[in-house]
Amino acid sequence: MREFKKLTPYKEALGLLLNDLSEIQEVEEVPLDEALGRVLAEDVVSPIDSPPFDRSAVDGYALRAEDTFQAREYSPVELRVIDEIPAGGESKKTVEPGTAVKLLTGAKIPEGANAVLMQEMAEREGDVIRVLRPVAPGQNVAMKGEDVRKGQVVLKKGQILRPQDLAILKSIGFRTVRVRRKPRVGIIVTGSELIEEFDEEALNHGKILESNSVMLKGLVRQYFGEPRFYGVIPDDEEKIGEAIRKARSENDLVLVTGGSAFGDMDFAHRFVNLLFHGTTIKPGRPIGYGERVFVMSGYPAAVLTQFHLYVKHALAKLMGARNYETRVRARLTERVPSQLGRYEFVKVWYENGEARPIKKKGSGIISSLVESNGYITIPEDSEGYLEGEVVLVVLY
Repeated sequence: MREFKKLTPYKEALGLLLNDLSEIQEVEEVPLDEALGRVLAEDVVSPIDSPPFDRSAVDGYALRAEDTFQAREYSPVELRVIDEIPAGGESKKTVEPGTAVKLLTGAKIPEGANAVLMQEMAEREGDVIRVLRPVAPGQNVAMKGEDVRKGQVVLKKGQILRPQDLAILKSIGFRTVRVRRKPRVGIIVTGSELIEEFDEEALNHGKILESNSVMLKGLVRQYFGEPRFYGVIPDDEEKIGEAIRKARSENDLVLVTGGSAFGDMDFAHRFVNLLFHGTTIKPGRPIGYGERVFVMSGYPAAVLTQFHLYVKHALAKLMGARNYETRVRARLTERVPSQLGRYEFVKVWYENGEARPIKKKGSGIISSLVESNGYITIPEDSEGYLEGEVVLVVLY
């Protein structure tokens, strides 16, 4: 097998890839119930103040705070209750000196009141309450616009929508939201040794159950995309070329697994004008990219590495997505050596502020992926990390 003439440094290859891509411009308007995980196409500006009025933060009595300043448990102040506000209602009466209005949490503060006394701090008899403790102006009151001001940018373009983002959109009156169209990602798996369905006899005679497609579908969905599977293609140059041409014409990106090196049956790279082919990453060195097509390894651990180091950044570029990685600092439980000149992807298990490297090696070891929940990277100019060193973990 012919070796790569030149390995492109990781960051250089990533730069070539991202410079080759442009953001998707198509926008869709979707209901909030369907917007989780979608990427905002524009800034969201609040059309209202939220809350839209001063409201009570507790069940109690709306009153003038200055009427309570002398109140003590041994010397309560008496106030007259002039109205009661039901849930969702409001009082038409004005709170004058010596008066109060009974109200529930969330109710609109009546005119003249500037504080709310918790009901536990009062004793009531008929229409009279005895105030046992003083309250300060503004106490137990959620002010108009305290959460969001009218005209405020609530969410920025490129935000990946989370449940709490949907909640704030609903709270300011949105029923739909404008998001980027999902990138369409074609997935092609190559290899004559691969089968899609369990067949014990075939497995006993040299076949292997294919697993890259289901992993890549999940990864593409996780990172904003819409996967389209074009099947398992045998090591036939004509069939692989036909599949790549079809997938490229129908998708924003194409992922081809297998055939990324220079073996006699490695055909995929022959159908793409590659910007780079072979990079310094480990595992997954024989990756190529060009014309919106990734030519990837056939080994699952290498495929996962290549996806996280390259493909997810490409998807984020297409979507204009921000903050799409979760990173945490952690202390290594043991030393992690590396060889100068390679950009190493090291699977770890992160828990309670510690990162434990996964010792299982090999690009075909799927269990090493299952036993990890994140990864660290070691740049080309480093010989690794020491036990106890604090590193940055990217969580899956």
